[in-house]
Amino acid sequence: MSDAASSIDPRELEAAFSLFNAASSQLASAYEELQARVDRLAGELAVANGELKRQFLEKEALSERLGLLLDALPGGVVVLDAAGVVIEANPAARAWLGDGILGQSWSALAVSRLLPGTAHEVSLDTGSGPRRLTISESPIDAAGGRILLLNDITDSARLRLELEQHKRLSAMGEMAAGLAHQLRTPLATALLHTANLARPDISDADRRRFSERVRDRLRHLERMIQDMLMFVRGQPASDEPVDLDALVQEVTQVIEPQMADRGLEFSLRADRLDTHIRGDRKALSGAVLNLLDNALQVTPPGGKVRLEVQADGREALIRVSDTGPGMEPEVQARVFEPFFTTRQEGTGLGLAIVRGVTQAHGGRVEVQSQPGEGSAFEMRLPLCDDGTFLERIRS
Repeated sequence: MSDAASSIDPRELEAAFSLFNAASSQLASAYEELQARVDRLAGELAVANGELKRQFLEKEALSERLGLLLDALPGGVVVLDAAGVVIEANPAARAWLGDGILGQSWSALAVSRLLPGTAHEVSLDTGSGPRRLTISESPIDAAGGRILLLNDITDSARLRLELEQHKRLSAMGEMAAGLAHQLRTPLATALLHTANLARPDISDADRRRFSERVRDRLRHLERMIQDMLMFVRGQPASDEPVDLDALVQEVTQVIEPQMADRGLEFSLRADRLDTHIRGDRKALSGAVLNLLDNALQVTPPGGKVRLEVQADGREALIRVSDTGPGMEPEVQARVFEPFFTTRQEGTGLGLAIVRGVTQAHGGRVEVQSQPGEGSAFEMRLPLCDDGTFLERIRS
């Protein structure tokens, strides 16, 4: 042992201790640095956790407020998954469609609870009377989920109809004196011709001539009264599928003889459409006949009147054009106003009725005209062949 101990070089031993001390010092520094990093990360983690907790509480409060808002909404909210199954509904939607709608197919619910309405509405029988609803749809995720918003417009629609009715009655009151004059003129003419019929010295030819004039004035009076009643009534009386081909054939049969009597060339361009408009057949045919009669009245003998009917799968286009005198821009701007007319014997209600009927069927009417180049009126009406509004929201 003494020999082995004496053989160790003190300098080597000192160098080994020095290396050990240096390694220990490095390990201590590394540990201190690691401890500092751990403390720093722990602090950052605590801050991050605090922020996440704050955000969570904010989102929880927001979710609670949204839930309360959905519950308080007067409109219905229905959430569908990708398969079209109801996964959430607010109280308004459950009150309209039933408490057990969760888990049911929306298409089945729409079939059983909703009834067809106009082009953009449906009807719902709530037990306390029918309600009119509009339904809008929005996607909520990439998987195909949807949210449906049901809005009850029953009261607003009723108020709108009442307002339109008041406007019509107000317009009728303002124009009462003018209408009285318009009615009195053909009535006085008819009475004059009737008095001539009572003369014992007139020939049979004169009697027939006076009789025809009386009938002509009485027809004019009847047409004026019908126009006024239709204008005041405003809304269509029925809601049913109207065959567009049958409608075209009906108005053509009525107007062709009148065109021939006036010496006008009447042409029809309408392919076999095999499609339908939902609404009142009598009101629609009356609106088209009003356009044709307006063209007949303004077109001079030898002129042309053309009726074109087309369908593009979504809407029908009914176009009546003439080779009459056309209209100035200021006349075009007022042509659909009630009681506005440029004809001496016109009531000013024909085109106003056309606009009212078209709008009541969810469509629109426009005029195109140039002075000296004739006019063209276009009615655009939504079709129900390729799926009504109800059928679209059921899918």
